[in-house]
Amino acid sequence: MPPLNKKKKRKNRVGQFLPADSALPRGQDSTAGSGIGFTEAFWVWMKIGWLSFGGPAGQIALMHRILVEEKKWISESRFLHALNYCMLLPGPEAQQLAIYMGWLLHRIRGGVVAGVLFVLPGAAIILLISILYVEYRDLRIVEAVFFGVKAAILAVVFEAVLRIGRKVLKNEFFVAIAVAAFVGIFFFGVPFPLVVIGAGLAGFLGGKITPAKFQIIQPEKSVDDDTVLAPDYALDRALEQGKLDHVAPSRARALKVLGCCLALWFVPVIALAITLGAGHVYVQEGVFFSKMAVVTFGGAYAVLAYMAQQAVNTYGWLSPGEMVDGLGMAETTPGPLIMVVQFVGFVGAYRNPGMLDPMVAGMLGALLTTWVTFVPCFLWIFLGAPYIESLRGNRSLSAALSGITAAIVGVILNLSVWFSLHVLFSELNEIHSRGMHIQIPVWDTLDPWSALLAISALILMRFKVGMGKTLAVSVVLGGLIYYLGPGNT
Repeated sequence: MPPLNKKKKRKNRVGQFLPADSALPRGQDSTAGSGIGFTEAFWVWMKIGWLSFGGPAGQIALMHRILVEEKKWISESRFLHALNYCMLLPGPEAQQLAIYMGWLLHRIRGGVVAGVLFVLPGAAIILLISILYVEYRDLRIVEAVFFGVKAAILAVVFEAVLRIGRKVLKNEFFVAIAVAAFVGIFFFGVPFPLVVIGAGLAGFLGGKITPAKFQIIQPEKSVDDDTVLAPDYALDRALEQGKLDHVAPSRARALKVLGCCLALWFVPVIALAITLGAGHVYVQEGVFFSKMAVVTFGGAYAVLAYMAQQAVNTYGWLSPGEMVDGLGMAETTPGPLIMVVQFVGFVGAYRNPGMLDPMVAGMLGALLTTWVTFVPCFLWIFLGAPYIESLRGNRSLSAALSGITAAIVGVILNLSVWFSLHVLFSELNEIHSRGMHIQIPVWDTLDPWSALLAISALILMRFKVGMGKTLAVSVVLGGLIYYLGPGNT
């Protein structure tokens, strides 16, 4: 007869084994189950929003550093699992990752707060710069401030490659996948979706042939291989104890999410079309950027050329030079690079105000384009994340996602090199040969001050100086160099 004090185990809805008495009391709010206060999380998401410079590579590295390494809220395996799902989605993957993390911690309200705060600082800054741009065209102060930021972000991105590479590239198979991803994108311009599909297929097949070598994304197991152990991470501990029941898939919940998000996405555009007509600039912007939200696989870099061509040549919202200025704003302000859509929407509506004051029209255009660009991100996460979480224990999926994780290292390295070329050099030569498209720097155009700032920022980060302090030092030094340096850089 078994001992009386031995408790039976039951399997919860996300595939983990729990003690029989660990269920939540009926009606208990599981948002408190993670052990992380909502107010504390709010200020962390605010911090991430204001420090999210450097494009997706720097933003993902920032979240990893804060959530996994510093706060220890989320384990490495769960972070990578969520990241891989976000990399498969259209739209800005870094913001979607923030939504995913916020949803895991504090349900839908946590995801909304994390996603909104991730883009709000950048949106506010770009709106302000857009107003100054059309009124004064004097961005010298802004350029001075962000001269140092660019160099610091270069260090952040390289630090991300080193940190994530050490954790992910555990054997020669994953190194080969990462190298193949980098070569495919950087030298041959292979579309990002094909890189992801190829890496996932390689991981899936590798998992069938040598399972032990293709399981990066897997939770640690206890000696009886039943209970998931992650005592150092608040979220994983809460899941182990069954305190976060919202991660389980629910058809009723999925239908509610689908209905609400689709209404938030399309009702404003339909209302504008009925009221103003299909040819109005607001309707054109709403429809065009809604399409962009669906096809922007691979992040902003994959679709910027298409967006610029349509905005300049097809719709005539702004000139080529103004489009370049908008990209510069987005690259040197916090938030996703795709935030350049707000500048495009502002200028397009400012130039075609109709019966409104041009400034009011511009601000409404900026709001509309931002709305239809980022609302879909919440839909993808709130609808799909519960199902992705339920598949964490699937070995075939884990192997496929592990292959994608290795490819992400190559993708981030590609972004690092791309960013370095554009920050450190003022001129690049393009070489087209045998299907390859390579950008080679003109070494005479190397900016030694940017290089010096980048090296200084990298040294600060290697000595564990915080992200905020590193950026602050770089901004001050960059501003001084910009105004006082040789040649008045």
